[in-house]
Formats: sequence, C-alpha cells, structure tokens
Amino acid sequence: MCGICGVAGGDPARGGELVQRMCGSMVHRGPDDEGSIHLDGVTLGMRRLSIIDIEGGHQPMSNEDSTVWVIQNGEIYNHRQLREQLLAAGHRFATKSDTEVLVHGYEEWGERMIERLNGMFAFALLDRRKASLLLARDRMGIKPLHYAIDGERFVFASELKALLQDRALRKGIDPVALDEYLEYEFVPSPRSIVRGVNKLRPGHTLSWSLADRRPAVRRYWAPELNLERAGGPGNLDEECGRLRDALREAVRKELISDVPVGVFLSGGIDSSAVTAMMTQLGGDVKSFSVGFAEPSFDESGHARDVARHLGTDHHELTLEPAALLGLIPRLSLLLDEPLGDASIIPTYLLSAFTRQHVKVALGGDGGDELFAGYPTLQAHRLAGYYLRAPGLLRRRVVEPVVRLLPVSRSNLSLDFRAKRFVAGAGHTVAERHQRWMGSFAREERSTLLSPEVRTEAAATDGESLVAEYASIDALNQALMIDMRLYLENDILVKLDRASMMASLEGRVPVLNNDFVAYATSLPLHMKLNGLRTKFLLKRALRGILPDRILDRPKKGFGIPVAEWFRGPLKEQMLSALSRDRLAAHGLFEPRAVQQLVEDHLSGRRDNRKQLWTLFAFELWHEGYARMPTA
Repeated sequence: MCGICGVAGGDPARGGELVQRMCGSMVHRGPDDEGSIHLDGVTLGMRRLSIIDIEGGHQPMSNEDSTVWVIQNGEIYNHRQLREQLLAAGHRFATKSDTEVLVHGYEEWGERMIERLNGMFAFALLDRRKASLLLARDRMGIKPLHYAIDGERFVFASELKALLQDRALRKGIDPVALDEYLEYEFVPSPRSIVRGVNKLRPGHTLSWSLADRRPAVRRYWAPELNLERAGGPGNLDEECGRLRDALREAVRKELISDVPVGVFLSGGIDSSAVTAMMTQLGGDVKSFSVGFAEPSFDESGHARDVARHLGTDHHELTLEPAALLGLIPRLSLLLDEPLGDASIIPTYLLSAFTRQHVKVALGGDGGDELFAGYPTLQAHRLAGYYLRAPGLLRRRVVEPVVRLLPVSRSNLSLDFRAKRFVAGAGHTVAERHQRWMGSFAREERSTLLSPEVRTEAAATDGESLVAEYASIDALNQALMIDMRLYLENDILVKLDRASMMASLEGRVPVLNNDFVAYATSLPLHMKLNGLRTKFLLKRALRGILPDRILDRPKKGFGIPVAEWFRGPLKEQMLSALSRDRLAAHGLFEPRAVQQLVEDHLSGRRDNRKQLWTLFAFELWHEGYARMPTA
C-alpha cells in the first residue's frame, strides 16, 4: 500500500521538485519508505506502507535492463500464481514483492497483463522502449488515481491534494463537478472538484505517449449482471454452499501479508460474514469496532455479540461526542475532495484505533451493492406497486397526508422515509434513486447554485453517468447504479482516505475479482426476494452467524448530524455557511443556503443531508483556498 505520483514532460528540475512535494503530502499513505527515479523526462515517486516483502519491496522497481519501471499502490493477491507462470516462461525475480509481477508480467504479456491481475491497485509503468507511460486502476476502483494534462505535461497522483502541490493545476472549481457533488454527495469519476483534474475510472488504463504527448484511455473490464428473470430459486442449499466457498476463498486470498492482519467488525452482516470466514480459515482473529456514547447510534453490542459467537480477540473503542467533534477541524485534510458522507469521521477513528494493533484490516464493504442490501431496493419494488394506484388517489390523499407527518430527527423514522419515498417515486429509476440517496434534487440545485455557476454548468455537455444501464429492468438498474456510482465514489473513497490517513491498509474481500464474478452471476431473485434483501447471503450464513444478527434491520454507520447542527456544531455551521463567506467565493446563493439553515434550526424541516453536504464542501474549500498560489 502506497501513495504514488509522477510527472512526464516539462522542466526536469521542476518535475523532480514537484514529485518531492507530492510525496511529502502523502507520508500518511506510506510512512515506511520513499523512492523516486528520473528517466527520459519522466519522474516517478512513491511513499510505501510495507506489507509484502518488507525489506525487498522498495519502489520504483525495474526489470533487469531498466527498460521497464513501475510504482504501485495496492496489492496483487494472485502474484504467487503469476510469478510461477513467469518463472516457467524464463523470467528472473529479484524480490518476493507482488509489485515485481507487474514488471515481468508486462514484459511477457504487454498491456493485457492487467486483465490477469486479481487485486486492488493503481500503478504507473514506464516503458522506455516504447517511450510511453501506462496507468491502470483496479476493476472496482478500490485504489484511487488522479491525473491532469497541463500543456505538454502529464501529472498524476494517488490523492487530489498531492496533485494540487502543482500550483499550475489549481484552476478553480469545476461547475459541473460541483453540481454533481450537490446531486450525489460526491464527485463521480472521471471528474474531480477541481477544473482540469480527472480521475482514472475503475477498470480502465491510460497510455501517455512521451513523443506525441496524447492520452489514450481504454476500458479493460466492466461488470455484467445476470438479467435472467425466469425460473425459481433452484437448489438453494447447493447455491448456499457455493456462496460460502466463494467467500471463504476470497478471504483466504486477501489474507496474504508479512505483517499482522485484523478485521473491521461492525456487527452488520457483511463484516460479520468476512470475520466468520477468517475464523474458519484458522488462527487467531483480531476484530475491531467502535461504539458511540449516543445510544441511538451505537451498534457495538452487535459487534460484541458476533465476536463472542465466533471467538475473536475483540477490541472496542467507545467514541464520545468530543472525539467526533474534535475531528471536524481536520475534516478538510481527511476528505481530500468534498464528500457528503459524515461516516468518514467514525471510519477514520476506527482505522486509527485498529492501526494501534495491526497494519492491515479486512472489511465487508461491497456486500450491500452486490447483494441488494439497501432499503432503496425495497423502495424501488414498492414504487412499482405504488405507481399502479390511481394518480388522483396519490395526489389528493397519500401525498397530503405524508406532508402533514411531523418532522423527526431520525433518518430511520416513518416521516423521513415516507417523505423521501413519495418525493422520488414518480420519477425515472435513476432520478428517484438520486432523490432517495443524494442531497439536492435538480430543481433544488437550480436555486442553490449561483447564476454564474449554473450557467457554466448548463453550457457543458456532461455525459450521463447511468445512460448505459437505462435499458435494463428497474431493480437491476438500481443495483448497477449503486455499484458504479455509490460504491466507487463514496464507500471506497471513504475507506481509502480514512484508512490511509491512519496508515492502515484496508482490504475488501467481498470485492475480490472472483467473488464479484460469482455475485454478479446470480439472478436478482437470489438477492432481493420479494422484499427480503440479501436473500441468498443471509440463507448461506444461517448456522454460522446468529439469527438475531442476520434478521436485524440494516443500520448505517452514522453520527447525530441533525442534533449537532442544533447544538455543538451550530456555531461552526453558521460560520461556514455565513452570507459573507458564501458571497466571497460566489458559488452558492446565500439566500437559498440561509433558508435551509433557518428551516432546520426551527424544526420546520430536517435538512441534515443538505446542510452536511454544504458544510463538508465549505470545510474542504477553506483548505483549498489556503493553498499557496505561487
């Protein structure tokens, strides 16, 4: 696990200085080692968190004649099998590092080598014979990679804040990205919040010709769902066995390490399933969880329950409000890019706590997206029934009654869910999904953004992020949106930034190549059966995990944002969203923001999602504005 960066073209001395600054901004990603090279007008740099071949895995790494050089962030889980194939083909290895497989694999198979990799990775490979630079990102987007083209220079880095060490790349806020952020609570790839800076999409490569100075982007992988609707459940017992075998094998593959490994255990189904597979594979299992002093947000009892049941060596940290609130001033550094998911705060504190004991932690991220675990999937199915009711009944009876429900302070309350359901049900699948999951609907963004930003965003022809899924059925379309938008740009970004800020490697065996292939091969009725979410996964875990864990309702990893904005965070929120501050950068309409604040503080509306999305952006923007410009 590392932070990687590089510059191709431009003044060599300045490129070397920039790479040094970029590496310095990513020490948290790799506190163990640092390395760089400058060849043929290209400078490559890295910071290393040593996990495999601690002594011999120094990067950048090359082949025997130094014509191929590579830097990698991540792990290649099938590197031993690939090594055997390459040894049989006559290649010689100087280390035991998984990164060296990239060097010799490229020599043997060229760019098609990437299709053989099972891992989480982002790497850059310099081919001196072809005078080209190859960048690649893993299939699901577990590891990040940002890049920018500045004239004849090509610059890349693991994190946006590292890339912005290049002062020439600070070209202001991208209005389309800002609009998308308000819509989704994150900035979807390939854009970033900064104009001209892009993210390489998962399952893609980018080749940069050192001679022509032009990029060529290629998609080497994309998920495909089983869209078969016909047929019954089949032999469920046999399928449950296959699921258990596939998950156990995925966990086994991702346990490779030369340093201690633990597991994040929330007490939810996915992390509990991963923990169960670890115990079945043998050895002592160290599990880690955080609890909350606020009872309505605390799930630590469920984690303890699973730990006792499975016999893990369990470690638990109880978070007082002061610890969570104390992290707010550092949020801009932690975010790297605006992210409206407040659970990044407890995720970071869990990672820092876990890092005191181990250097690698497995987690259950991805289970909801692969097995239809979100309540929105149930809502989409219910929306189909709801829309069959007469329109007059919906408009004259249901919608007025829902609007009259009292405002609650819980996102699990009937009024909160009912109001969001009714607000979204009548729209297309993609639009209703955004209204249920995101912050600001289209009409809300039109009044929130300043006229200048709104005009520029509208003038840009942005590609539809979900157009390629529009032809499939509603529920599978929602599954694909979760996988390709929410998982990639929120869940995995949160895990990467939070864990790496704590210098901890977070692994996600549920997203191992082979397990993803298995899960996506399952038809929808084995994931969402009626209104039963994660149908096959829960059935496969009966007898392994307690029924009380499998049958309890899903609950997010949240913090009491609504309460805090009326209490301990009120003054900070009012300062961040003040008229003067908003007017200074000119991105939002101060009057519209003030209305959101007043409605929330008065109790007229629950605007926690919208206000946190704006609050997180303002904290990030404050850090961005403080960056030196010369």
